[in-house]
Amino acid sequence: MRRPALVVLVLAALLAGTPALARAGVAAPPSDPAALADLRTPGTAWGRDPATGRLTVTADDTVRGPELAALRRTADRADAVLRHEPGRLRTLIAGGQAIYGGGGRCSLGANVRSGTTWYFVTAGHCTRLAATWYADSARTTVLGSRSGSSFPGNDYGVVRYTGAVAHPSAVHTYPGQVTVTAAGSAYVGQGVCRSGATTGVRCGTVTGLNQTVNYAEGSVTGLIRTNICAEPGDSGGPLYVAATGTVIGVLSGGSGNCTSGGTSYYQPILEILAAYGLAIP
Repeated sequence: MRRPALVVLVLAALLAGTPALARAGVAAPPSDPAALADLRTPGTAWGRDPATGRLTVTADDTVRGPELAALRRTADRADAVLRHEPGRLRTLIAGGQAIYGGGGRCSLGANVRSGTTWYFVTAGHCTRLAATWYADSARTTVLGSRSGSSFPGNDYGVVRYTGAVAHPSAVHTYPGQVTVTAAGSAYVGQGVCRSGATTGVRCGTVTGLNQTVNYAEGSVTGLIRTNICAEPGDSGGPLYVAATGTVIGVLSGGSGNCTSGGTSYYQPILEILAAYGLAIP
């Protein structure tokens, strides 16, 4: 017997504000990412701005006082632009086309396979909570058991289906579906959508690649940044290209909300598939 496919939403956050270091009319010297390699302050993120080539460090509302002063000095040493992003940068665990485990609720990202064995991927900050995952909050319908998890450093997890649950290759779009045809890479300026249990489908643009995000639980590197909002419960859900059905990532975390706007970060799907030898049909 087959059950409806579950979809994961991934959520991430960036910090944006006013450039602090550039001087009008003066060419900026190269930014030095090595100076940011040890930055671990929770509520911060950094990566290279594709429009200017400068490193950009963002800080949320929790970074203040001595921490903010130290962050300014670090940004100066790296010749990086320092920006403020309202809200709190965090991983987002709550409801979705939900999966349940360990007292947490996340979204399913994509159904994948190795040969004839089926799995789903979601955020690693979700799978670290529990070994067994369910389709319902009462935990009566088993989806499967965790077979891999990586967080922090990365933010992905893999669950092997063990229950009698249908797992079509599709993204739930509230109320419809988009057939998933492939996994792909992101590029700056790419039009993308994400699906999540809390806020449904939201669309926007890829604004950065290879971003580092410092959550309270630890740092995650190599993430995709977008200008798409997300909220708790969207974590683990897919980032995809609606026109082609190509999945490019799963939601890790973000800042802001879908009322005032926000930024979200995603674990690239190709990295997850390569780590576990999996494929999207």
